[in-house]
Amino acid sequence: MGMTTAAIRASAKPDVAVIEKAHPQERLIALAGNPNVGKSTVFNALTGLRQHTGNWPGKTVTNAQGVYRKGDNDYRIVDLPGTYSLLSNSIEEEIARDFLCFGGADATVVVADATCLERNLNLVLQTLEITPKVVLCVNLMDEAKRVGISVDLKKLSQKLGIPVVGTSARKGHGLEELMTAVESLTEGQTECHPVAVRYTQVIEQAIQSLQPLLERYLEGKLPSRWAALRLIEGEETLARRILAVADLNEEETAALLEQVAAARRTILDSGVEESKLGDVMVRCIVLMAETIAAEVCTIPCRCRERDRKLDRLLTGRLLGVPLMILLLFGALWISIAGANIPSQGLAFLFNQLEEALTRLFTYLHAPRWLHGLLVEGMVRSLGWVVSVMLPPMAIFFPLFTLLEDVGYLPRIAFNLDHSFKKAGACGKQALTLCMGFGCNAAGVTGCRIIDSPRERLIAILTNSLVPCNGRFPMLITLIGIMLAGYVSQGVGSVLSALLLAGFLVLGVVATLLASHFLSKTLLRGVPSSFTLEMPPYRKPQVGQIIVRSLLDRTLFVLGRAVAVAAPAGMFLWVMANVTVGDRSLLALCAGFLDPFARFLGMDGIILMAFILGIPANEIVLPIIVMGYVSGGALVEVGGIAQLHALFAANGWTWVTALCTAIFCLFHFPCSTTLLTIKKETGSIKWTLAAFAIPVLIGMLLCTVVAAVGKLI
Repeated sequence: MGMTTAAIRASAKPDVAVIEKAHPQERLIALAGNPNVGKSTVFNALTGLRQHTGNWPGKTVTNAQGVYRKGDNDYRIVDLPGTYSLLSNSIEEEIARDFLCFGGADATVVVADATCLERNLNLVLQTLEITPKVVLCVNLMDEAKRVGISVDLKKLSQKLGIPVVGTSARKGHGLEELMTAVESLTEGQTECHPVAVRYTQVIEQAIQSLQPLLERYLEGKLPSRWAALRLIEGEETLARRILAVADLNEEETAALLEQVAAARRTILDSGVEESKLGDVMVRCIVLMAETIAAEVCTIPCRCRERDRKLDRLLTGRLLGVPLMILLLFGALWISIAGANIPSQGLAFLFNQLEEALTRLFTYLHAPRWLHGLLVEGMVRSLGWVVSVMLPPMAIFFPLFTLLEDVGYLPRIAFNLDHSFKKAGACGKQALTLCMGFGCNAAGVTGCRIIDSPRERLIAILTNSLVPCNGRFPMLITLIGIMLAGYVSQGVGSVLSALLLAGFLVLGVVATLLASHFLSKTLLRGVPSSFTLEMPPYRKPQVGQIIVRSLLDRTLFVLGRAVAVAAPAGMFLWVMANVTVGDRSLLALCAGFLDPFARFLGMDGIILMAFILGIPANEIVLPIIVMGYVSGGALVEVGGIAQLHALFAANGWTWVTALCTAIFCLFHFPCSTTLLTIKKETGSIKWTLAAFAIPVLIGMLLCTVVAAVGKLI
């Protein structure tokens, strides 16, 4: 295994969270489970408002814990990351495994989905290899009943040798019984006799050859059978931790490692390839899970057939990708079209606020500059950001969460996996790309789902190549300006939709090409494989979707945008009102940038607007209008006809509009996204790279379009 005693001692303290109990009598409960089994619903239902979140040590994965009180007893419940296994193929698996091994939990509750118990039992069996103190919570019993699936909980308990409780967490059913089982287990009133996974004969012989020695060395600190399996498997980081827990001297370490090597040789000599050893072990677990599930579950054929028919339609070679594009484009169209009236309403409210503040400043005889700085600068910028950004997000994020809740997002990853794999990236990047359509900052945060650090970085660096909802209003306006005066209104709406679709496709193509370039140069490597479970299609939980999407996504992203838009508005007002000679700082800077901007098919005002709009993309268009009308504050953008006339009077052609639209699609991320990239990568270098990549693409395309436009 190539490990030394020094290396073992260097890793003697596993990097896991130390959960402090409020008092010695408090019980520590680990909550584990696959993704999408209702684990968070169980956690929230049990802990209510008595919970808080943070990050696991050295990780960006969220650590949530809360307290459940039953009688005079307190139970501190730690919500582990959702994971399909404990074999450390991802950060989530490593965190869950390490906490179960070294976190000191008094008991573990594994949440499983009654509608697909077969897949969930893999995690249950792996957990039982680590700790016998397990209660299985078979959740979504109501959903299983609705589709005709029945689970014999008593028989399942006998097969596994642990307490099993059925729940419907979103309705609150079975949770009291669940915690009663946990109480009985932690108080020693219930004894568990967990079933052992039966591996192949040669692997079982290897385990038995190591167990006596490990039992003596570990002294009950870790289960000897599980430790033997992990040492035979040869995952070095975990092997070091196991040996460090044993606290061996050099002679004992050498003897144990020699015996481990002998056990591995015995397995390999039997015909098992070294690279396939882990797969053989996993196959044994899967077969046992399938056997148990077949004995305790009754699943009607119509349930499986329905999912198969839908999957043939939504993931088929012929219709999978077109239907995916149609669904996503439909979500975007609903977000944009549905945001018009709320945006107008919010703009009206901010106008009323401005008027009220103006009357107050007048009444107080406040200086003109103070009114301009706070009202025309800060409040007006906030009005633009909130009125333009909030409504589309408030519509798009629930729609996106809806697709996630019914089980469609894994199908999107499946459809795009081949394209991203050919680009040297991970198929999960398709999901983060979709999130980027709502907000690039949210898309960057979503890249945490990608296990490979290299592929996660590729996804982060290229997420801004698709337009967020802050850029959609400007893209739509610029498309309207390009078509104004050339086509009738009816035909124009169809062409506008086609052009917008074209820009979206261009963003996706650029993402694939940039990912391919990075994977062959700066981030060279082999694309990783990942296990993608196709969950059953479910009826969405509308209430939870609205709350989760609005609180966790919409308001979080909006808060970041507002935090940078307020000071940016004041800075912009200063730029537009401080003069040198007879020209404002804004006009001087625009004049300085004009020659370079002309080379890109734009002008200095446009380029300056993009630079000043870095806090939020929503204020770029108002800055352009402000620059053309020579005003000292942001002004309300009028209709397409008025804008077309104003821009034409300032030298715009269809080339100017097209280059501006291209640069709108490909320019530096907003400050909110840049701050998020810095937080996720922890690197100024990669943050600058994420800034430069879209800019270089935009400049190249604009230069080509401008050159062709001059020739035409």
